[in-house]
Amino acid sequence: MTEKQLEQLLKDYHWMINSVKIMREGLNDIGEGMTTQYGLQAAMPKASGNPSDPIYREFERRDKRWKKITNYEMKIKIVQERIYLINIDREIEVLHWLLEGKSMRWIGQHMRLSDRHIGRIKDTITRKMSHLSDRSEK
Repeated sequence: MTEKQLEQLLKDYHWMINSVKIMREGLNDIGEGMTTQYGLQAAMPKASGNPSDPIYREFERRDKRWKKITNYEMKIKIVQERIYLINIDREIEVLHWLLEGKSMRWIGQHMRLSDRHIGRIKDTITRKMSHLSDRSEK
């Protein structure tokens, strides 16, 4: 994984975590409150695989959302598996705030450092985290 790709994952981490949580809740709530159907409802047609069938289209939409959740979870896992590589206090603090979705300017003000210095720390973090794949390939 390149440093640029990892940097983008760090930027996206916060909203991906929130999106996964909300999407899971929404998709899991769909089945609640449903009861067994009897009589005419039990005989009603189910999703057929026909693209013009509204039930089938809804199934496809939800399936795409589950695939999106899986994709986000994979990206989140990439970051989480590399967090242990960061062990210097300043870097740990910057990484924490980046994962919380804070801007470099906000982090700089919080830590009383310039946002340029925070940028250099972020670059060091992404360099360390991106080299995990280099080590595992050897």
